[in-house]
Amino acid sequence: MIEITKEEYALLTDYIYKESGINLKKNKELLLVGRLRKLLIELGFDSFSEYYHYLINDKTGGASSVLIDKVSTNHTYFMRESDHFEYFKNTVLPDLKKKKENGVKRDIRLWCAASSTGEEPYTLSCIMKEYFEKDTPLWDTSLLATDISTTVLATAKKGIYSCEDIEPLPRIWKLKYFVRQDDSFVRVSDEIRNNVIFRRFNLMNPVFLFNQKLDVIFCRNVMIYFDQPTKDRLSEKMYDCLEPGGYLFIGHSESIDLRTTKFKYMMPSVYQKCI
Repeated sequence: MIEITKEEYALLTDYIYKESGINLKKNKELLLVGRLRKLLIELGFDSFSEYYHYLINDKTGGASSVLIDKVSTNHTYFMRESDHFEYFKNTVLPDLKKKKENGVKRDIRLWCAASSTGEEPYTLSCIMKEYFEKDTPLWDTSLLATDISTTVLATAKKGIYSCEDIEPLPRIWKLKYFVRQDDSFVRVSDEIRNNVIFRRFNLMNPVFLFNQKLDVIFCRNVMIYFDQPTKDRLSEKMYDCLEPGGYLFIGHSESIDLRTTKFKYMMPSVYQKCI
């Protein structure tokens, strides 16, 4: 059995923190060993020190990507925190439509910053499809969905889910936007799947480079793994890449310090960039 020393744990957790922002505390040794032990055996290493040296000497970025895949927690499901989707449909989209319907370019610039296995961006794509259905040719509603984990992105791109997975969705959506694969699985329809652009993205990037300012950011249930300085830097970067009046959605178990942020509080875990 490969065990981890305090020194090895400190080196690896510091590396993970710098690469991904994930803050593994002192009592997470068993979690880290459990997630990495099989990988070390597959790579032929006898200690975590060997593995650490392999990480820091890898110039391709592949080793780091695999590590982050292993330590990331990717738990999501359709219609998670459903009040956010109601607010997006009933408040955000009408607001954006009113602002843009007389413009030369009618688009909704939306970024799912922690898309995991795809349930969130596909849900948002369905909502926009329903909302703009009569005016679909006039509006660009394609959205960007990113995650640091290549494993979950591969699953998201396939768009295949069990019948149980889609149970929380409206019945009409199941008929219109999902194609049955067999008795147990369905696939997201091409019109919805092709509307979502999946990319790998690290929220620890020092600068977020977008060609245009964004209208909406969903960054839910990821900041719970960050310490406060990392949360503050991330919320500031997201503020900077939003249009004035743009919206930020975070998870219900997360919050932004209203004493220091420039965001305006709209409802629990929903904020707006000041106009």
